[in-house]
Amino acid sequence: MSTFVPSGKNIDRKWFVVDADGQTLGRLATKAASVLSGKLNPQYTPYIDMGDHVIVINAAKIRLTGLKSQTKLYRRYTGFPGGLREESFTRLLARKPEKILEEAIKGMLPKTKLGRAMGSKLKVYRDDKHPHAAQQPTALEVA
Repeated sequence: MSTFVPSGKNIDRKWFVVDADGQTLGRLATKAASVLSGKLNPQYTPYIDMGDHVIVINAAKIRLTGLKSQTKLYRRYTGFPGGLREESFTRLLARKPEKILEEAIKGMLPKTKLGRAMGSKLKVYRDDKHPHAAQQPTALEVA
């Protein structure tokens, strides 16, 4: 008897929708990252992208616990001398709430080609409307 090794051809990808309204950022991000990486799949293989698609709606209604909403900073570097840019959580939430969730979720994925392929299956939207109704996504509960 030989061991079954899945290949990239026979993967049946599902679509999940997660409502971020009132959810804690870290808890939602860990759940979405595990679905994107395929760790909930019984045939999980570390070197194959076995993950499913994740749609996150209501990104503008995400919350943080404690004083993190007042003290958390998002830093990026432009590549030029003195090009460090900082933006607070509250300002980024008002300007581009999708970016907050994308950074949190993609930061939990591997930093390789495989991780970038997993991250491409993530779709984040500011409000409760999304253009993926044809894929018939199922609701994913975050505890």
